[in-house]
Amino acid sequence: MAAKPKTTPSWIDVKKALVDFDHANLIALVQDLYAASKDNQAFLHARLALGGDVLKPYKATLARWLWPDVSRNQDTSVAKAKKAISDYKKAIGQPEGMVELMVFYCECAAGFSDSLGLQDEGYFDALVRMFEQAIKAVTALPDNRRQEVLARLDAVRRVSHNVGYGVGDEMDYLLARAGFDGRSG
Repeated sequence: MAAKPKTTPSWIDVKKALVDFDHANLIALVQDLYAASKDNQAFLHARLALGGDVLKPYKATLARWLWPDVSRNQDTSVAKAKKAISDYKKAIGQPEGMVELMVFYCECAAGFSDSLGLQDEGYFDALVRMFEQAIKAVTALPDNRRQEVLARLDAVRRVSHNVGYGVGDEMDYLLARAGFDGRSG
């Protein structure tokens, strides 16, 4: 019996095809990928440390999906917001950048929930999970930067007491469990 032909190419197939590329063709391929999408551009800018703020496009995506313009009937999307963080991680994934995006996620989600009076338990669950991930990631930061980030997370915690659903209480618990009780500082 003959082997079933492969219908979907994989990275292994791409890698084999790239072996035959010379330098000029490889540069042309990367140029085409760069021109194909804003996501590819953001990836290359971050990976190659080009431009000023490599986090800017990722933050713009977070803001769009976590604090949409409701007057333009934009909706929220936790999945698309999380994808921005995942995309940054694949591009460069520096600990300080990862923490910054996680904290920015929390700030946007808590701020939007508070300003709009949002009633979305799934959105709140995702916010609490990201808050917990941010607390864990803070340990990778230098001491001088850690306090600043914890203060921002504490501000998120305070705002989150306004949204209900126990969000602020869960954040109280998470900060205390991590050894930081924001209510005392």
